[in-house]
Amino acid sequence: MSIWTRIADVIALIGESVGGFLQSVIARNPSPPEKSVAFTIGMIALGAKMAKADGVVSESEIAAFKQVFHIPEGELAAVARVFNLAKQDTAGFETYARQIARLFDAQHEILEDVLDALFHIAKADNAFHPDEHGFLRQVAGIFGFTAADFARIRARHVAAKDDPYLILGVTQDAPEEEIRRRYRELVREYHPDRHIAAGVPEEMIEIATQRLQTVNEAYDRIMKEKAA
Repeated sequence: MSIWTRIADVIALIGESVGGFLQSVIARNPSPPEKSVAFTIGMIALGAKMAKADGVVSESEIAAFKQVFHIPEGELAAVARVFNLAKQDTAGFETYARQIARLFDAQHEILEDVLDALFHIAKADNAFHPDEHGFLRQVAGIFGFTAADFARIRARHVAAKDDPYLILGVTQDAPEEEIRRRYRELVREYHPDRHIAAGVPEEMIEIATQRLQTVNEAYDRIMKEKAA
């Protein structure tokens, strides 16, 4: 059964408060597939708040949201219902971020998936608004990431994207063995199979795959520089 079909099945239980629904589910310490449903609904809600962070929900941001989740045409109505409820919900984005964080350990690689997805939405209109930056920085903090972690994650998406050392989280004068060790750590952490095992919907695995590709490219660039 698709994650989207399960969301359609629980849509009546959500009522008018996405935050209230998530609180009740997460309090039961859910396991797959319920954990997957809670995560996806929380991610939809946080994505809605992200799209609204700069004051305007653009068509390009909605399109980016659909790209992240690969929503089947027949399930769009249920997802749109959650998206619109969250967009109008009096609960702030911090509430949704904390609810998602409760599903995983601090700094879990799945939480990096969430940040990568949110960056994808933020960049969709070819602009990165200061309010979007502030939104993402606060979400990263709620997820347990340090300022250095956030800079590394941000480097995959904006401004410092051309800095392969920042993407790997190492300094330019780091020994090659340290760089290799860090690279191997990231490859293990970002492997898509780990994300599926953690209860994340398969529809979001592409985020982890793209992130791993960015890490591979950064590592290759560094090794070529070292060999030159």
